[in-house]
Amino acid sequence: MKKLPFTGSGVALITPFNSDGTPNYDKLDELIEMHIAHKTDALIVCGTTGEAPTLPDSDHLEVIKHTVEKAAGRIVVIGGTGSNYTQHAIEFSQKAEEYGCDAVLCVTPYYNKASQKGLVEHYTAIANSISIPVILYNVPSRTGVNLSIPALKELAKVENIVAVKEASGNISYATKIRKEVPELYMYSGNDDIIVPVMSIGGKGVISVVANILPEETHNICEYYLNGETDKSLSLQLQMLDLINNLFIEVNPIPVKTAMNLLGYDVGGLNLPLCDMEEKNLNILKKSLEDYGVKKL
Repeated sequence: MKKLPFTGSGVALITPFNSDGTPNYDKLDELIEMHIAHKTDALIVCGTTGEAPTLPDSDHLEVIKHTVEKAAGRIVVIGGTGSNYTQHAIEFSQKAEEYGCDAVLCVTPYYNKASQKGLVEHYTAIANSISIPVILYNVPSRTGVNLSIPALKELAKVENIVAVKEASGNISYATKIRKEVPELYMYSGNDDIIVPVMSIGGKGVISVVANILPEETHNICEYYLNGETDKSLSLQLQMLDLINNLFIEVNPIPVKTAMNLLGYDVGGLNLPLCDMEEKNLNILKKSLEDYGVKKL
C-alpha cells in the first residue's frame, strides 16, 4: 500500500513578498501559524499559488526550507519541485527531501509538451532520485499536456509515486483515472469540485480558497470523510461563488489580492503577474463581503 502524505485540506500556500519582491519570512511565519491553528492538514509551498515560476531558485528553496523549519513537524509540508527540465526537478526534489519535506508535488513539464513516454521517464527519474512520496500534478490548462491513463498506469508502478493532484477540471476524466489507476490516490486540484472528486474516492484537496477559509475547506473534507456528506456538500455550495471569483483572473492574482483586502499584508505580485482590473476587483470585493470573510 502506498503511503499517503495527508488526507483533507492541503493549502496551496501563497508566498508573501516584501516591497522588493523577495519573500517576507516574518509574514510567512504568521501564515503557517494561522493554518496550524485553523485545521489545515498540509502546507503545499512553492506551487503555482506560491508563484514558484517567478521565484529565483535560491528563494524557492529557502521558502521550502524555512517552512519545514517553522512547521517543526506540527503539520505536513509538501514542496513544489516541478520543472520542465528533469534534472532541475531532481535537484529541487532532493533538496526538499534533505530539508525534511514529507512529500513533493511535481507539475507536468510545461512548454516542452513532452510525449507521454517522456512524461513517464521524467517522473520516474524524479521519483528514483528520492525516497519521499511524489504527487503528480496534472493541470493541462496551464501546461498544455495531459497525463494519459496509460502513462499514469506506468507511473503507478513506481513505489513512491503515490498520488495525483487532478486539476483538469474534468470530473469525467478524474473518474476514469480512479477506475483505471486505483493504485494512485487522488486530490482535487479544483476548489469547485472538492465534493465530486471525494465522491469518486478522492482523499482531499490541494486548495487555493484555503488561504482565506482554511477551517471551512478542512471541514468540507472532514465532513465527507466522516460520512456527513450532506454537510460537506452544503458547505461546498455555500462557498462556490467565492471560489469561482478567486479565479476571475489567473491564480494567484485574486487570492493574493483578497488576502491584502482582508488585512494580511502579504505584498504584491512579481511580474508578469499584476494588479487586478478594477471591474474584477469589485466583483472579488463583493464576494468577500457577501460570504463574510474575515482575517483570522
